[in-house]
Amino acid sequence: MSKPRIPAEKHLARKILIDLSIMTVIGVILALIGPFGSFEEPLPYRLVNWMGFAYIGYAIYSPMGAIVDRIHAALELPNSGLWIAAVLAATVPMTIVVWSIGFLPKPVPLPSLEQALTSYFYVLVIGGGVTALFNALEAQKTRVAQAPSKQIQPAATLVSEPEETVAKFIDRLPPALGSDLIALEMEDHYVRAHTALGSELVLLRLRDAVAELGGLDGQQVHRSWWVARGAVADVKRERRNVRLVLDGGLEAPVSRANVAQLKELGWF
Repeated sequence: MSKPRIPAEKHLARKILIDLSIMTVIGVILALIGPFGSFEEPLPYRLVNWMGFAYIGYAIYSPMGAIVDRIHAALELPNSGLWIAAVLAATVPMTIVVWSIGFLPKPVPLPSLEQALTSYFYVLVIGGGVTALFNALEAQKTRVAQAPSKQIQPAATLVSEPEETVAKFIDRLPPALGSDLIALEMEDHYVRAHTALGSELVLLRLRDAVAELGGLDGQQVHRSWWVARGAVADVKRERRNVRLVLDGGLEAPVSRANVAQLKELGWF
């Protein structure tokens, strides 16, 4: 029996609530520890200060994930390098916020180069650490989701039932879209499922969605695209760029690293 489908908006709201709960705990811990000389301040002040920084930091650093995913999909650059660049970039506005709040409601003076670099380093240590923690939690969640479930199988059956091929992922889609899957397209932390009857966003990483496709005949032709083989209607070539034209007019890019493999498999 399939699980009831949960709308992507509810998935996102649930994720944000969980993330903010984690940030609340981090803010309280930092307030109790009082790093970077803040321990001299009264505890109520530290609680308000650090929890405020935690929430503001989440608002600044969290969108970096979507940016990293988009650049990673478009340019096929290493994820680790993109995350380092994203954290370094996000630390700039966060440092400005931290420096400014320290002087409010008085006029905010411009810091010297030494003060700016010191503040940036302090913010980078905490911002980078929290980002690494969230990435570790996300990686653990992905590993758990991909782990095969241990279910007790019947000792013997007279007739073996055919293996389900697409049911696990198709169960995530509304019945109105049918089961004729054409392609999967990555959009930030979501995957857009294209079928012959329309499309739907699902809060799931592309690699996890592909893992749920079972024996469906298809290939991941790009870091952000999986395509069903039977849905390919034509192939477009523009110099070294190759695009697959799918049923319904949808076009999926083929990464250069996958062109030779798809040729060997007879896709074009």
